[in-house]
Amino acid sequence: MRPEPQVLAPEPSAAGSATAVAHPNIALIKYWGKRDEHLVLPRVDSLSMTLNVFPTTTSVRLDPDAARDVVTLNGKPAEGEALRRVVHFLDVVRERAGQAHRAVVDSENTVPTGAGLASSASGFAALAVAAAAAYGLPLDATALSRLARRGSGSASRSVFGGFAVWHAGPASGTAQEADLRSYAEPLRVGDLDPALVIAVVDAGPKPVSSRAAMRRTVDTSPLYEPWAVSSKADLDEMRAALLAGDIETVGEIAERNALGMHATMLAARPAVRYLAPATLTALDRVLRLRQDGIPAYATMDAGPNVKVLCRRADADRVAEAVRDAVPDGSVHIAEPGPGARLLPGDGR
Repeated sequence: MRPEPQVLAPEPSAAGSATAVAHPNIALIKYWGKRDEHLVLPRVDSLSMTLNVFPTTTSVRLDPDAARDVVTLNGKPAEGEALRRVVHFLDVVRERAGQAHRAVVDSENTVPTGAGLASSASGFAALAVAAAAAYGLPLDATALSRLARRGSGSASRSVFGGFAVWHAGPASGTAQEADLRSYAEPLRVGDLDPALVIAVVDAGPKPVSSRAAMRRTVDTSPLYEPWAVSSKADLDEMRAALLAGDIETVGEIAERNALGMHATMLAARPAVRYLAPATLTALDRVLRLRQDGIPAYATMDAGPNVKVLCRRADADRVAEAVRDAVPDGSVHIAEPGPGARLLPGDGR
């Protein structure tokens, strides 16, 4: 599996409008904790797999006569924090484009929002590509990754298909240097045929947002710094295992990295606990699969939902094993998916 080439985005629309689609990614080496919240600069590098399920489709149309941005999410007007984040991101795009026009944004998200299933990754990756085109910014893939990062850190990785690594960038130097050197890029991997089985324990909003949980963990958890140090070693080992096509080692590293991240949250003051009873049951099912000779390994983001990395040939059996653990949820099988891209015409 070869990384996608770094190519220029298609020419911006002369009509000041564009539509893009992007897919979520699931981190196998986690991004948890920021060193700069304004520029969205992470404390550690991270590594992910973009999925072929749950796409977000976003249209951006400039309106020179509008006094404010109009944002629609899944057919409803955006409000509160969701609206604030989109408007802030458009302000970043407008500053870079040297334009002041407000925009009409229409976004359709097929992944449950706020449930730890990377909806912000697909959402802001699609918004970055569509907004850059609508405002006339002919950015290459690296620049699009930097831009998407300003909306959501994980969105920097959804610009690319397959496996990608997001560089944290230097911890010292000017803000401009840090901004330029924090971006994602695609990874070369060996002979892998992976699948990711997604067990949705709870598709509802999380009790504590990822941003708030990150801040609390970094500020108060005595386990955070040791995890951050070990995560750097995990990433080096993961890159080698991916290049070797060793899915067992990839899975082992991903599982320990995710469990370690949740341990840092449990040690926060007060604790952040996303794990539900069904989460633990699903983790037990994964362990039993390995005892039965099926290489299956769990990972979790900031939420109760469990993702299981396995070989594509074993995906149906893995899905069947974890389905009983989530009787009130759902199970989906994902494979490596494409990077963010503009759609022709009106994109619909």
